[in-house]
Amino acid sequence: MQSTDKPRVAVIGAGSWGTTFAKVLAEGGAETVVWARRPEVAREITETKRNSDYLPGINLPRTLTASTSLAAVLQGAQQVYVSVPSQTLRSNLEAIRELLPADVPVVSLMKGVEKATGLRMSEVLLQGLEIDQDRIAVASGPNLALEIARRQPTAAVVSSTSADTASAVAAVATNPYFRSFINTDVIGTEFGGVLKNLIAVAIGIVDGVGYGENTKASIITRGLAEMTEFAVSLGAQPSTLSGLAGLGDLIATCQSPLSRNNTAGRLLGQGYRFDEVVRQMNQTAEGLASVAPILELARANGVDMPIVGQVGEVLAGRLDPRNIAPHLTETDEPQGE
Repeated sequence: MQSTDKPRVAVIGAGSWGTTFAKVLAEGGAETVVWARRPEVAREITETKRNSDYLPGINLPRTLTASTSLAAVLQGAQQVYVSVPSQTLRSNLEAIRELLPADVPVVSLMKGVEKATGLRMSEVLLQGLEIDQDRIAVASGPNLALEIARRQPTAAVVSSTSADTASAVAAVATNPYFRSFINTDVIGTEFGGVLKNLIAVAIGIVDGVGYGENTKASIITRGLAEMTEFAVSLGAQPSTLSGLAGLGDLIATCQSPLSRNNTAGRLLGQGYRFDEVVRQMNQTAEGLASVAPILELARANGVDMPIVGQVGEVLAGRLDPRNIAPHLTETDEPQGE
């Protein structure tokens, strides 16, 4: 049973997901402090209980505070949640490592792979923080930030190589509208969160082109098979990809206009170039940065990824978005398990 004492938790990153998860933690009873890079964001969260740049119209809990001082945020933290853009994670870790309280769990809220290395975010945390693997957890699932910030019910998966760590984190990351389940398949949980972004970009592309529900349903179905084959080849459990961190996240991300990856794909489908899409997006679409390293990992492991490959061709300007759909059924449909 969870202690009646309120745990103190730190959230590193004040973007839409970091702020939303801080709200989840605070409304679950944790004393929650957010690290914000920009002073004006920290001040707005602390003083007016808003983060209007990332969560317009959302009132934050009265108990939630923020600071630009990493030392102040991490001091006394019993759990640390990290939510920064995946490509900037490593550069933030040296400062965190020096201030990290001993023996506390560190939780990745990020859904990406490091472009230069192809490493998952938990692997970057392991390298950069130089801590025991059993202290690291990841949280993933059908988690569109604005819906959760509005207290719309949802669930997530907390995964760690240590079941005790996963349970401790899940107990804190649970409230009346947000339920955390646990597993120990970190590889599958993380890759589910990464790969669904790539399929969501494909869905956005065909939506931008003007294709309908049949095309999108075909991509989602074949995309899940593609995700599963890739993740299993790197050590994931197939059941993880059919759960919240795989299929659940895939459905939410592909269907919602709130999805940044879906939006990025839609702009590509409407004819915008990759650099134009990046300029138009005021938030990070992790899927765009993950395409190249995922395709490299797929090639290294002998996995065919026709959908993600076609997304890569569109991003590179070598494939007209209107021609993406005919290429999605080049592999045989499996005839059974």
